[in-house]
Amino acid sequence: MPAPAWPLVTERLLLRPFEPTDLEGLHDIYGDESVARWLYTDARTPEETRELLARKIAGDRLRSEGEWLSAAVVLRSSSELVGDVSLFWASETHRQGELGFAFRPGYHGRGYATEASRPLLAFAFEVLGLHRVVGRLEPRNPASARVLEKLGMRREAHLVENEWVKGEWQSEDVYAVLDREWRDGSAGSDPGHTRY
Repeated sequence: MPAPAWPLVTERLLLRPFEPTDLEGLHDIYGDESVARWLYTDARTPEETRELLARKIAGDRLRSEGEWLSAAVVLRSSSELVGDVSLFWASETHRQGELGFAFRPGYHGRGYATEASRPLLAFAFEVLGLHRVVGRLEPRNPASARVLEKLGMRREAHLVENEWVKGEWQSEDVYAVLDREWRDGSAGSDPGHTRY
């Protein structure tokens, strides 16, 4: 399978494969309690972040279904790591994928997650030929819902208390966008949205 033509460049950001020097920035994301609140894992220890980074470095391309493609999101102006966006190849037969993202708390609310996710969606639809990409979130996380909506995804499901996570029943919202919606611009992104 092809890898993205690294780096992927947007107006303010550069997406590239993860590197060993990203450890501190990655830990600023996944070691933070406010970020981990909406993930399946607790805030990671430095050693757990080191293990995660090793997996992300290996995930610079999709080789088969069931794998994640990970991209470090850095500011073009400073090369500072501010986020992590990922694409999961869920099914080759059904041409399905899943988008995920996490950003350093000091960089929330600036549109970076939306801007960084567009090139991965373009790669999913225009290179991998996926038919449908979903985004899943805990409904008490409205910031992530806004990102998915800005990307043109629609909420397709609200699953009530469908998972036992971190000592409580949590619900799940499922958002999705189809390849034809992405191609014809009806996905809700501006007509000049980033193409791969």
